[in-house]
Amino acid sequence: MMLALQAKGCHNINFVTPEHVVPQILEALPLAIQAGLRLPLVYNTSAYDSLESIRSMEGIIDIYMPDFKLWDPDLAKRYLKAKDYPEAARAAIKEMHRQVGPLVVDARGLAKRGVLVRHLVMPGGTGGTGEIMRFLAAELSPDTYVNVMAQYHPAGKVTAESYPEINRMVTPMEYQEAVRIAYEAGLHRLDDRRYLSAIRPGGEA
Repeated sequence: MMLALQAKGCHNINFVTPEHVVPQILEALPLAIQAGLRLPLVYNTSAYDSLESIRSMEGIIDIYMPDFKLWDPDLAKRYLKAKDYPEAARAAIKEMHRQVGPLVVDARGLAKRGVLVRHLVMPGGTGGTGEIMRFLAAELSPDTYVNVMAQYHPAGKVTAESYPEINRMVTPMEYQEAVRIAYEAGLHRLDDRRYLSAIRPGGEA
């Protein structure tokens, strides 16, 4: 499958939420490389990964693309049913950065190596955007590439009765505030999305 994707002109091989098949990936890659696989490998994850899994990918994965969803353990327990998610995500993302460093792109803007962190802004700041952005700038690097996402939409089990505090979409003002927080934390490589161009340092909101 990896060789077939390469033959079709794909820019990378993207393993999505792959922790449960890490042994199979490690078994398949030598065969694919021997047969001519040359594409960058992407580990695309929620960041709820064991350090053992991430460490086993050192020297193999070119690009790590983790989410950092929530900072507060109590909110992680409420929304993700995993109180240890923030701790696990911090450890995993730090290890990813140790292995491959900040994101590197080529002349065409295609990622070649490094870490790209995604953070979904939540209604009312429930995601802990400030803490997450300060962590990324201080514990990884101000050069960390961050995709600040605005597309949260209540669905599934989120209702006015079950989770009233997040039973709405994020407002433009909340998103703008999240981006300001990221810049104030020292980050400067933010993915260009809906509201970013108007609120860069020196711009107007």
